[in-house]
Amino acid sequence: QLQLVESGGGLVQAGGSLRLSCAASGSIFSALVMGWYRQAPGKQRDLVATMSRDGNLNYADSVKGRFTISRDNGKNTVYLQMNSLKPEDTAVYFCAALVPGYTYWGQGTQVTVSS
Repeated sequence: QLQLVESGGGLVQAGGSLRLSCAASGSIFSALVMGWYRQAPGKQRDLVATMSRDGNLNYADSVKGRFTISRDNGKNTVYLQMNSLKPEDTAVYFCAALVPGYTYWGQGTQVTVSS
């Protein structure tokens, strides 16, 4: 079992920055992929950024150059640094951990970007 708890969301003006954290109850070292997804009202949940166990990174085109995913295995924590935020980044952000045969999800944290 792996529990994920996101934090760091909030209200920010366009152009501002936020850093999201995802704290895991267990070791994330064995996870195949750690990632961030987001879901805006009335829309599907979309990939934002992922990091594989061997360090490969993947970003949605809409956030490339603005968002950075990182992990601290010692703290069992994954981060999402979000810069130059835009109103269209407004969504609930979810942390995910992919292990063989299963994906764990956090409860989500709200990010609201005002124009």
